[in-house]
Amino acid sequence: MPDSTEQSISVPSSDPKKKEEKKDKEEGSSKLTKDGKDKKPDGKDAKEGEGEELSEEDLQLRNELEMLAERLKESNTGLYRPALETLRTLIRTSTSSMTSVPKPLKFLRPLYPDLQALYETWPASEDKSLFADILSVLAMTYSDTQPRGTLRYRLLSASLRPANSPLADPGTWGHEYVRHLAAELGDEFAYREQGDADQPAAEAGKDDAPAQLQLPGTIEDLRALAKDCAVFLIGHNAEPDAVDLLEELEIVNEIVDLVDENTYSRVCQYMIRCVNLLPPPDDVSFLRTAHSIYVKHHKFPEALSLAIRLGDVTLIREDFNAPANPLMKRQLAFLLARAQIPIEWLRAPSENPEDEIDIEDEFPEDLRECLSNTRLSGHFRDFGKELGVTDPKSLEDVYKTHLENTRPNALANVDSARGNLAGTFVNAFVNAGFGNDKLMVEAEEGNSWVYKNKDHGMMSATASLGLSLLWDTDLGLSHIDKYTYSAEEYMKAGALLATGILSSGVRTEADVAKGLIGEYVDNKSVPLKTSAIMGLGMAYAGSHREDLLQLLIPHISDDVSMEVASLATLALGFIFVGSENGEITSTILQTIMEKAERTDGGLDEKWARFMAVGLGLLYLGLQDASDTTIETLKAIDHPISKTAQIIVISCAFAGTGDVLKVQTMLHHCDDHIVVKEKEDEKKDKKEEPAAAAATPAASASADGAKEEPKPEVKQDDTFQSFAVLAVALISMGEDIGAEMSIRQFHHLMHYGEPVIRKSVPLAIGLVSISNPQLPILDSLSKYSHDNDLSVALNAIFAMGLVGAGTNNARLAQMLRQLAGYYYKEPDCLFMVRIAQGLVHMGKGTIGLNPFFSDRSIMSRPAIAGLLATLTAFTDAKHFILDKYHWMMYFLVTAMYPRFLITVDEELNSKPVTVRVGQAVDVVGQAGKPRTISGFQTHQTPVRLATTERAELATEEFIPFGHVLEGVVILQKNPGWEKEDKMEL
Repeated sequence: MPDSTEQSISVPSSDPKKKEEKKDKEEGSSKLTKDGKDKKPDGKDAKEGEGEELSEEDLQLRNELEMLAERLKESNTGLYRPALETLRTLIRTSTSSMTSVPKPLKFLRPLYPDLQALYETWPASEDKSLFADILSVLAMTYSDTQPRGTLRYRLLSASLRPANSPLADPGTWGHEYVRHLAAELGDEFAYREQGDADQPAAEAGKDDAPAQLQLPGTIEDLRALAKDCAVFLIGHNAEPDAVDLLEELEIVNEIVDLVDENTYSRVCQYMIRCVNLLPPPDDVSFLRTAHSIYVKHHKFPEALSLAIRLGDVTLIREDFNAPANPLMKRQLAFLLARAQIPIEWLRAPSENPEDEIDIEDEFPEDLRECLSNTRLSGHFRDFGKELGVTDPKSLEDVYKTHLENTRPNALANVDSARGNLAGTFVNAFVNAGFGNDKLMVEAEEGNSWVYKNKDHGMMSATASLGLSLLWDTDLGLSHIDKYTYSAEEYMKAGALLATGILSSGVRTEADVAKGLIGEYVDNKSVPLKTSAIMGLGMAYAGSHREDLLQLLIPHISDDVSMEVASLATLALGFIFVGSENGEITSTILQTIMEKAERTDGGLDEKWARFMAVGLGLLYLGLQDASDTTIETLKAIDHPISKTAQIIVISCAFAGTGDVLKVQTMLHHCDDHIVVKEKEDEKKDKKEEPAAAAATPAASASADGAKEEPKPEVKQDDTFQSFAVLAVALISMGEDIGAEMSIRQFHHLMHYGEPVIRKSVPLAIGLVSISNPQLPILDSLSKYSHDNDLSVALNAIFAMGLVGAGTNNARLAQMLRQLAGYYYKEPDCLFMVRIAQGLVHMGKGTIGLNPFFSDRSIMSRPAIAGLLATLTAFTDAKHFILDKYHWMMYFLVTAMYPRFLITVDEELNSKPVTVRVGQAVDVVGQAGKPRTISGFQTHQTPVRLATTERAELATEEFIPFGHVLEGVVILQKNPGWEKEDKMEL
């Protein structure tokens, strides 16, 4: 049977021509084998050759290549050079398409082992160098069996050249060769970095050991070759590959000299996008390198925004003083004012400590105005006028109670004091910054809303004046002034707070806030004292003012109540945010240690967490600078130490998206602290570091002392709520991390302890602040109906945060439904009202998102305010729902108008046409892709949502800012000609 099948296969008639060709080919291959090349791979390759039919040209090429290879074996050395030259030309000119392997490489592959052996026999010479260069290209075909062959021969070839004639640029062999080299350079560098003595010994047994070990050249040679490759890659639109290669060889800072004016922007964009994905310290080195490139190419706004991200005082000063153009300087001043950079940083460090005089001498009037944000209020009101939202909104406009589906007689049993208090906040948030609300500012003399509240409600009501007149220091103080003379203690306290809120983010020449509030810091009355302290904290957030340090620091260390000490710490945290100020740090740590030793229960109070937050804020965004503080905290033998460690770590890495830190925080969340025994094990674990410092007897007695009181069990889980917030704080900087964290939050919500579940909604709110995406709204809506009312309460507040200042209609509808659902729960209803106020904040013109300048720079004072507010919500029952509802005003430091205003050279408003659409990430894409999608065309000023971006519709004006956001100065483009309209 098999015979007949074989028969049947060979019978069909086929084209006779093809038969002849086949014969030809067989002869060719048999000739090849006869030619005395008795080598192993040849048989295999001859078979490969038979599988496909070669055209005559290919055959000719194949024979020519083999003849050249033969020449290299002959004794006549004079033939070597021309043969090698011809081989080189054939290989270089052959590549017709990138889809197939170049023919010469395909045909020379079987000869490669022979040629390798032949190479070893040659004496060192220029010819041998050229031979090595060709072998380096052929080695690409053997990269799987002989790793790093391409690189090896490339380095050998370079080492054989005389000094005066260096090797040709690797780019001459084409793109694929450079990509190969780049990959092998990375491997080789990594291999050498770990190349301990044991590694080569372990690998000596393997066949490819010679290829592994015999790579000539120093690390410097590798780096020089990498730079050659990088130049080629940058020139051929492969900037990401070039950056990655230099990063692998740890010389990314040298890319500054490799880019030119055509390529630098793409390189910088890619490097800046990488920052969130790099481990420290690479992320900082990338930012510094991109900064140097921008400075070299005179891109000052871009450079300054990176200097602000780095928080480097000298870079900020140099970048600000670099441009000579006064308009550019003003634009940079607007950027610094938005980031709330202390004006003192911009002065060259001098012998003279007298601050005030110098600043006025140093900068002209117009620059001082831009730097101190004094124009903000005017810009904001003009913006409101343009949008047509100047008229004040009443509470009913916000609540729209006629749309709530409540039962008719349900409103009878609402606690009216609670309702009025909610009205205070809603009115303040909704009419913030416009300074014309009906309840407080415009109210008749005896008819102010303040009198509809009692006791501590009055304090919040008076303080709401500050929010209503936000940023308007001149008009605002005259309104607040009358309350400072009130006999009612709470009213007076509220007025102090209002003064602080009013001047948040605005620096005035007269230093009003300090002058008016400073004297009350030492007052005997606790409400006056605390509101003065926090007023200063909000007014000077991020200003690093030494004079305030002397004023407030005694209130941490002196023997004062925990409430005062914690709020003083928090205020200093606001003022010195991200400064790692040694004096404050040591005072706080000293106080915590003393209180822990005294065991008077001071640290067990609800206030202790604010002390920890104040400490954490000093290290905001400083990454590893916080290590020593964390080590010191570990030695403190008290549950607060763990909470403080978590807060310090989360602040230090806020917005970096550091994956390892997020994992650490999630580990803290999976400790289940329920049973007493588990509790004890936990304490033992925590005391190990302390025991190392103390004697065993001391730690044992401490242990004994700890087991007696019962409330310890409850206290010890506070750290978990901060661990949840920490996940959000660290991952909020970049979109991928934020998305991943939300998935983790859902898991925590399913399996976590009550203390964790309570914090999850707050964390979700923090990750997506002022950015209402549907999936997030849906999950918060689900949590707002949770059985555990504390979860529901926080979820409602988080809904307010997520929609802050967006006027989101869907969210407003959800909140109205919740108002109907919780009509019998005064606490939840109070929170629903607050959330409604937040959603309509500034009538939809003010947002809370701490990231600005295309979401690339994190505003440190804004994070401070948000974190302090969320800290109050980790125990809402004892803070926000008790007497301390004024803590919601901490949000002020994060409130900022979401506008784009274009102004001319005289800083007067200049309406131009802009397109506003969803921002699109175009890093690494070829050509000039659109940076926004689904845009609409508007006249400025316009409102920008968190994820939106604007670009000018025509090229009639040149913007000074690199991102169209906030206040942008425009200059007429001299080369622009108006397009002629076609006459009909």
